[in-house]
This record gives sequence, structure tokens and C-alpha cells, in this order.
Amino acid sequence: MNEMKFAQEVYVAAFERIIRRLWILCIILILALLTTNAAWIWYESQFEEVSTTTTIDAEQNTKGGGNNTIVGGDYGTAESKNNTNH
Repeated sequence: MNEMKFAQEVYVAAFERIIRRLWILCIILILALLTTNAAWIWYESQFEEVSTTTTIDAEQNTKGGGNNTIVGGDYGTAESKNNTNH
């Protein structure tokens, strides 16, 4: 009977050590997750949004409105202006 009690105590002690190690592992993994998320937030905050506006002067050969093809394949309509440079 004492042998069974001793064997149970050995198993309980071993399981207590295993459970303690698993808790330490959980804490380490949570800290690693928080650290990597903080690192990504810091990395992404290093960039700033830059918006640019491009102005293109173009001449149109036809009278009235028409479609202009701009370099890069963008299409837009043009307003007619009388640009006579004499």
C-alpha cells in the first residue's frame, strides 16, 4: 500500500513540474506574440502616406471635347479651349 502511495506522489510531483513548465511556455508565447505585434505596428508607422497630383498640359487637334490618351493608358475627357498663340 505504501508503494502505491509513493508511486502516486512521484506521478503528482512529475505532473506538477510539467504543468509549471507549460504555464511558463504559455507566458513566453504570449510575450512573443505581443512583442511581434508591437514590432509590426512600429514598422508600419514608419511610413507616411504621400499623395501626389500630376498636371498635364496637352493639345487636342479636334474641335470640341474628345478623349485624350495620356502616357500610362489613363483616359480622360478634355475641355475645348481656344489656345491661339500668335
